[in-house]
Amino acid sequence: MNRYVLDSFALLAYIQREPGAIEVKSILQEAADGRSAAYISLINLGEVLYQLERRQGGDQLPELLALLDELPLTVVEVTRPRVYAAAHLKANYAIAYGDTFAAALAQELDAVVLTGDPEFRKLGDAVRIQWLPPTASGSLKE
Repeated sequence: MNRYVLDSFALLAYIQREPGAIEVKSILQEAADGRSAAYISLINLGEVLYQLERRQGGDQLPELLALLDELPLTVVEVTRPRVYAAAHLKANYAIAYGDTFAAALAQELDAVVLTGDPEFRKLGDAVRIQWLPPTASGSLKE
């Protein structure tokens, strides 16, 4: 079974119907049908929430959280070993700390990271990546 880890870029693209949303929707449909599994780190989910609150205000967050709860997306809690793995990636690659959690989770699950964030290119072959098209608001480097 294929396993995918969505980073915040991918989930934002899906929620905001940006380029890449169709690819994310397809993977989520596969997960709903039991043909694949889709995951997101709780850290990356937090990135999505703060970005949406900044852009749209906090009034829509309860509705958004209800929508997220309906997705066939497993939110993975942070564990001490995963923090260590993320810290190792951060120490060895010049990428954002939040991105290291998606990468560490993908390594742990032998999964593919679904992203359009060009920063993941810095990881080389440390993780497998399925690339989404770039978007104007998908980048979280604010």
